[in-house]
Amino acid sequence: MSNPAPRYIDTHTHLDFPDFDADRHQVLADCRAQGVARLVVLGVLRDNWSRIWQLCSSHPQLYAAFGLHPVFSHQHQPGDLVALRDWLAACISHPQCCAVGETGLDYYVTDADRDHQQTLFEAQLQLARDFNLPVLVHVRRAHAVTIATLKRYRLPRAGIIHAFAGSPEEAREYYRLGFKLGLGGAATWPQALRLRRTLAALPLDSLVLETDSPDMAPAFLAGQRNSPTALAQICHELAQLRNESPTQLANACLQNSCELFGWAPGDVKV
Repeated sequence: MSNPAPRYIDTHTHLDFPDFDADRHQVLADCRAQGVARLVVLGVLRDNWSRIWQLCSSHPQLYAAFGLHPVFSHQHQPGDLVALRDWLAACISHPQCCAVGETGLDYYVTDADRDHQQTLFEAQLQLARDFNLPVLVHVRRAHAVTIATLKRYRLPRAGIIHAFAGSPEEAREYYRLGFKLGLGGAATWPQALRLRRTLAALPLDSLVLETDSPDMAPAFLAGQRNSPTALAQICHELAQLRNESPTQLANACLQNSCELFGWAPGDVKV
């Protein structure tokens, strides 16, 4: 008897972006054909929450996270946090509302107001606590501050560190806090030497898969739009870097994602 085909969960995608307007339905059909059973679509601005929710209402394989992205902190208005609380309150009872995010800290943006980012981040961590949801965290050049902030909040359901590219020591800190580490196409690039070394040593029970599509294309899609249809091949290449079978990595990431989002693995079907 043959083993069942691996199933995948893309824990971080922006399928609502205009990049997918021309072929979104086909992308989702191709995802199903390749075993991508569920996709989490993340909010970045107040203006795109309703678009995400409409998509999820039309496609049962899509799940929604709502948040205020740090890169757009200059666009977020004081009333947006109140609106986010109201939005979560309205959606929380629906099974396709699964997380708070995308939130976090981004110190790569040189002209960013770090105090404002911190205020937004902490407010969204409090919302994750209040609504008992995991949080999906964006971090660039801000691991130390992010870890310190997460230690103060100690969220019961923790969350995911999106596109993890930190050190082994930072990975251990997140792991101790209960966070999963999101891995996508970045490590498929040969020049990502430090990330590839770190990836090989990460505990299997700390990992989840993601694409961040349409951004962060893997090396095999260089110069092209990234897509959740690339997830199986990303998994295959990451498994090679970790010296384990693609099925082993896929099954572990599925289990880890289900544990985080409170899903039964048996219910995750293509």
